[in-house]
Order: sequence, then structure tokens, then C-alpha cells
Amino acid sequence: MPISRSLRSLGRQRSSWLVLLGAGGAATAIALASPSLGLPRSSSSAISDSPKEVIDQVWQIVYRDYLDSTGKYNPEVWKGLRKDLLAKNYSATSESYEAIRGMLASLDDPYTRFLDPKEFKEMQIDTSGELTGVGIQLSLDKDTKELVVVSPIEGTPASKAGVQPKDVIVFINGQSTKGMSTADAVKLIRGKEGSEVTLGLRRRGEVIQVPLIRARIEIQAVDIQLNTTVSGTKIGYIRLKQFNAHAAKGMRSAIKNLEKEGAQGYVLDLRSNPGGLLEASIDIARQWLDEGTIVRTKTRDGIQDVRRANGSALTQRPVVVLVNEGSASASEILSGALQDNHRGVLVGQKTFGKGLVQSVRGLSDGSGLTVTIAKYLTPSGTDIHKNGIKPDIKAVMSEKEINNLKLEDLGSGKDSQYKVAETTLIKALSKILDGPMYKPVGVKLPQAIPSTL
Repeated sequence: MPISRSLRSLGRQRSSWLVLLGAGGAATAIALASPSLGLPRSSSSAISDSPKEVIDQVWQIVYRDYLDSTGKYNPEVWKGLRKDLLAKNYSATSESYEAIRGMLASLDDPYTRFLDPKEFKEMQIDTSGELTGVGIQLSLDKDTKELVVVSPIEGTPASKAGVQPKDVIVFINGQSTKGMSTADAVKLIRGKEGSEVTLGLRRRGEVIQVPLIRARIEIQAVDIQLNTTVSGTKIGYIRLKQFNAHAAKGMRSAIKNLEKEGAQGYVLDLRSNPGGLLEASIDIARQWLDEGTIVRTKTRDGIQDVRRANGSALTQRPVVVLVNEGSASASEILSGALQDNHRGVLVGQKTFGKGLVQSVRGLSDGSGLTVTIAKYLTPSGTDIHKNGIKPDIKAVMSEKEINNLKLEDLGSGKDSQYKVAETTLIKALSKILDGPMYKPVGVKLPQAIPSTL
């Protein structure tokens, strides 16, 4: 899924690719492309074996598409590097992977990186918004270092089996979880659809065994709740955790449901959202904006593409956007669009500052590559890379509050940044009530909400 008509023209002779936005390794985003890449095959026997073929595929992608943001890329030096790498012999795939990583390291771009087949598969899972597992959200207790269930996802095997929040996972298929990280636990709990995994859960001092059949799970990118202030104002709180393939659908459902429940305004929480798919950020921006520019993108050839709102906003009610230093890339596109178009007020801390766009390419042996291919500007033309977006109203949490704040406290009275956002929203609503009667305009629900909802 290319980022624009202009960028599409660059890839007409290649396989399909998606656009990735995120803060380096923290980003949960992926794009699956055809392994063949559509790149020309060399007639030289020097790269006919798989390790060298993958090296050459990576080299060609960078040579053709890479946008240099560090000043470390020199086309002539890059050509010489190809010759040197293909002249060597590689006795194992691990050696060729090491050579690829070394080649990319010379670019000094943390967002252009190689992923072995296992890493690439994990990224596919994250960005697709689906996985095969049991449907639980995990965290590692900072004090006890135990694996704790944050919550089961509604309708999943874990939920149906009665797994509860705060259950402690003490073993997985008989293996003790002592000293285990959440990443290690995820690897054991995920598996083939229809297969079984047994969890040992400690609940109120008693350990119970819960056998679960793995199923396909949709990763929920959006959490919502309706908060009522002491004055009776109804505030729709929407927390967007990532921009995966289901994020836009989740946002549509969230706005639609909160409108039905009588939300008078919204707090959109993008804190610590590392980014994701560009198209998801544009789709979501259109759910809040009826008109105006959303984002501008430029390739290394100077091609500029402008994405705009299309009159499909789901609500015209006031919105305050919560951001912090962990709000990156796709989060910055959305918050920048709402701020520059005077659609929303930003509250919190300066954002991460990632103004680069990556595409994710599948390679012939199942490995993958994320490569920087463009940069983006906010609607006002601001390049936020390494600079971030400043909030309209600054609100900073103390280190003590950050350490004590629990996941379930977000969007509540225990969340000081949310309280500032809530106060800001109430002031905005007061101005509306003091002026002419508020009448939502331009809301086109039939056009904006797909029939699948």
C-alpha cells in the first residue's frame, strides 16, 4: 500500500509494499511483500546462491529507494560496497546476515534495518492486528517480577475460560515462568491455531491449571470509556495504542459508540503510541477532520504528495489530544494534523520527533528490510524530525507518579495529565455553550461508517 500516487509510480515494476511509521524497534508495524521483490536477477554466478542473493536484494532496495537523512550515504561508496560484499564467500546464512547488518550500519539510520525471518514474522503479527494465541494482555510486575494478566480480551479463549485480571502466570505448559520476560512468555503462549497451551495461574493464593485452545485473535488498538465529571459533563476517553491494520476500524467504532452514549467532547490519548501504518493515521485523521491537509510526504527525488481530509468526519465535537515523548511518527502525523488545522488542542509533553517514513520489504528467504523512503511534514509544512511537536498546554508527570500509575488508572482522576486534558476540554465546551447553540455540521455517518461495523 504505497503512500501516494506519486510513490506508486516508483514501485510499478516491483512487488507490493506497505508504508511503515514508528519509533525504531519500539514500533509495532509491518508490511508483507512478495519475496521476489521484482528486482532484476543478476546473470553472474557470484550471487546465484541464496545468501548473496539476499545481500544483493538489500543493496538494490537501498540504492533505488533510500532517503538519506543522516548525510552518511554516498552512491559511489555504496556501489563499491556491493562489489566487496559479493566477492566474499559465506559459509552460513548467519554470516550473510551479519554482512547485511554491517552494510546497513554504515548508513547510520536506526530505521533502516534488517530483520531475520523470525523477526520479520513477529513484525507481521504486530502490524496485521491479528495473532494466534489465547487472548490475554500481559505485564511484568515491577516489584515481584512476576508475569501478571492485565486483562483477557473479550470473546477470546482466555476470556471464555475465566482468566481474570491480576492472575499471576506461574507456569506455561509445565515450564516455570520464574525469571521469564514478557517476550519469552509470548513465544510460549502463541502457537498454531487449534493447538493447546496450559497456563498455571495463581489466584488468591491458589494455583489452578487452565487449558486453552489457541485461536486467531484480533489485537485491540483502541480502548474507550465514558467519563462523567462532577458537573455532569460527559467526556469520551479514547486511548489509541498503535496504528495497526484494525486501528481505523476500532476508532470508527469508538467514536460511533461514544456519540450514541452522549459524549459532549473527547480526550484522545496518544501517549506512548509508537506509530504504525501511514494509511491508518490518515484514515483516523479523516474521522476527526472534515477539511484540511493531513500530511505532506517527500521522497529523495523531491516528489511531494499531499493527503487531505475528505469530508467524512464522524464528529464535530471538541477534542483534546494527549501526547508525550513516546508519541511517535504516525501519532505525530495525527496530532500534527489536528493541531495545525485547529481541530484539537494538544496537552502533555513534546512528542518523540520522527518525521521519516519506512517501507517494509520481504526478501527471498523470508527475511525482511525496513528502509527509509520518504519524510513527512505537518500541514503547516513543519519538519518535526528530531524536533517533535510541542503541545499547546504543557503537562508533565513526576517520576513518582509515572512509577505508581497503573494501566487501569489511565484516563481517570489518578492520571494528572488526563485531568489537565479534561479541564481544557471543559473550558472549550463552556465557550461553545456561551456562544451560539452548538450544532454539529458535516457529519456524514452513512458514508463514513462501513457496513461491516
